[in-house]
Amino acid sequence: MNQPASFPGPRPARIVALDTLDVRFPTSRDLDGSDAMNPDPDYSAACVTLRTDDPALCGYGFVFTIGRGNEVQTAALAALAGHVAGLSVDALVHDLGGFARRLAGDSQLRWLGPEKGVMHMAIGAVVNAAWDLAARHAGKPLWRFIAELPPEDIVAAVDFRYLSDALTPDEALQLLRAAAPERQRRIEQLLAEGYPAYTTSPGWLGYGDEKMQRLAREAVAEGFHTIKLKVGLDAADDVRRCRLAREAVGPDIAIAIDANQRWDVPDAIGWLQQLAAFDIAWIEEPTSPDDILGHAAIRRAVAPMPVSTGEHTQNRVMFKQLFQAGAVDLVQIDAARVGGVNENLAILLLAAKFGVRVFPHAGGVGLCELVQHLAMADFVAISGSKEDRAIEFVDHLHEHFVDPVVVRDGRYRAPLAPGFSAQMKPASLRDYAFPHGRAWQT
Repeated sequence: MNQPASFPGPRPARIVALDTLDVRFPTSRDLDGSDAMNPDPDYSAACVTLRTDDPALCGYGFVFTIGRGNEVQTAALAALAGHVAGLSVDALVHDLGGFARRLAGDSQLRWLGPEKGVMHMAIGAVVNAAWDLAARHAGKPLWRFIAELPPEDIVAAVDFRYLSDALTPDEALQLLRAAAPERQRRIEQLLAEGYPAYTTSPGWLGYGDEKMQRLAREAVAEGFHTIKLKVGLDAADDVRRCRLAREAVGPDIAIAIDANQRWDVPDAIGWLQQLAAFDIAWIEEPTSPDDILGHAAIRRAVAPMPVSTGEHTQNRVMFKQLFQAGAVDLVQIDAARVGGVNENLAILLLAAKFGVRVFPHAGGVGLCELVQHLAMADFVAISGSKEDRAIEFVDHLHEHFVDPVVVRDGRYRAPLAPGFSAQMKPASLRDYAFPHGRAWQT
């Protein structure tokens, strides 16, 4: 009879389960988050936890949605359980690139994309949970965990398939090695200064004029140098709201606008020409996020107004083509849209190669908490830039997180707690679980 294997020390921690939960917040009651395409969002999170046999060590992630369909996203997360149960934590944290490629390469689940849609977003959440686990295992906030990785390890985390006509592994390695000598100085600078933020909190389309102007003035008083307004339902109304916003904040504060994919290309051009007088900092998502040539046409027609997109851009391949086509002046990345940290690292490297500024998207529950880490890692280890860009800030629902964002004087303060800042408080998970949580019983 075979004897059980003996171990010289404690058995390495292993992942024993992938837990999921459908969590929703009734933000539609106050029209928080409302825009031209999404008039009544309930900010929601399909949550995932990578639970290990060490009770003190878990990895947390989630996919952001706006209500109905969150149960579909939660089911997609559960479909990935077989890929993680039984994995050694040490093996996982030392091969985060291979882990992400195995999830994205599942020969049957891949048919549901490939690398787009609900399944890809689920993969991104599990990948993000793995990076959260790795950063907790190392005792570092994720931004610093990434920033202090050897350049070779960052390159190993990126899937260069479909990218090599625009960015090769050798080119990425050169970018990272060029930034490496200044990493420690930038870490110290980030800790001392924080990272610039801009705010969308005044600009939701469902807010009345008085509320919009009041919140805009408050944002300026709080140190923000850029605010963003939602547009796209009525041109005359947008002209009036932009005029009122400019009156509220004065000539020295930047005003960006966001159409949330509302327009066809000719409509976008005509609409934006009516708003050009307000010195618009950028127009975000003027048309379908899949229409690369449409963005390029709009950019040519409305220049010098900068054109941006990204929060609904579904994978690194589309970002590559946006850059190659000269379709954007800046882009948004979203921590919960593409395939997790690995794919966002690919996008940040592409942006650095093409010299395109990144203004991370963070409207929605938990997105501020996540994307701050990616922007800060980019500053330290990739682009070396932060004063010519900013992270979006929306002042909603941060109280539900164990390690919430801290924004002071219009700047994100660098997180210090280990991990990706993705863990929600147990009471919030209980009270806002859908449909049986206390918040949904009224």
